[in-house]
Amino acid sequence: MNSTDASALRDETVDLPIVSSERVYEGRIWDVRSDTVQYRDSEIVRQYVDHPGAAAIVALDDHDRVLLIQQYRHPIRRRDWEIPAGLLDVVGESPLQSAQRELAEEADLTASEWEPLVSVFTTPGGNDEVVHIFLARGLTANGDAHARADEEADIRIEWVALSDAVTAVMDGRMRNGILATGVLAAAEVLRRQNASPTQD
Repeated sequence: MNSTDASALRDETVDLPIVSSERVYEGRIWDVRSDTVQYRDSEIVRQYVDHPGAAAIVALDDHDRVLLIQQYRHPIRRRDWEIPAGLLDVVGESPLQSAQRELAEEADLTASEWEPLVSVFTTPGGNDEVVHIFLARGLTANGDAHARADEEADIRIEWVALSDAVTAVMDGRMRNGILATGVLAAAEVLRRQNASPTQD
């Protein structure tokens, strides 16, 4: 690949022989697996979190404000800012359907316009999680609020100018990876739309 062949720049799927695979820990939400893999001339052992994947939403209102939520996350001992997201844990549900459900459950909102933003592997060296991030617009409040428990019981919801969210990410004040990816991708989508010549 040379510098002019940008369209060829992509991740590559590799199907290596799995010598053995076992579940070494069964968790409430996800498991840990240990795989022995034939890699080149040797066998390597890798443990990783076996994750169902997730869907996340950058919800933008008519003023280009993004919906942010803040809740406690025990592994990092912080109440971090996030975008609405949830596991792909309903059988037969597509990532888009999961995103629509999560927006309703976490923010009591529906959206009339949906488009895929990006899909990302969150921690390729430690888990197989892929998060599908969608841009949602044309927002409408639901009539009934969803009941919330545990960390979601005291969830904080704020509408923030997308440009301010981008600045907070770039300044290191908001460090959630899915939020960072989502707001930066949404800002790029808006930049490209605004840069496109308008049609008469």
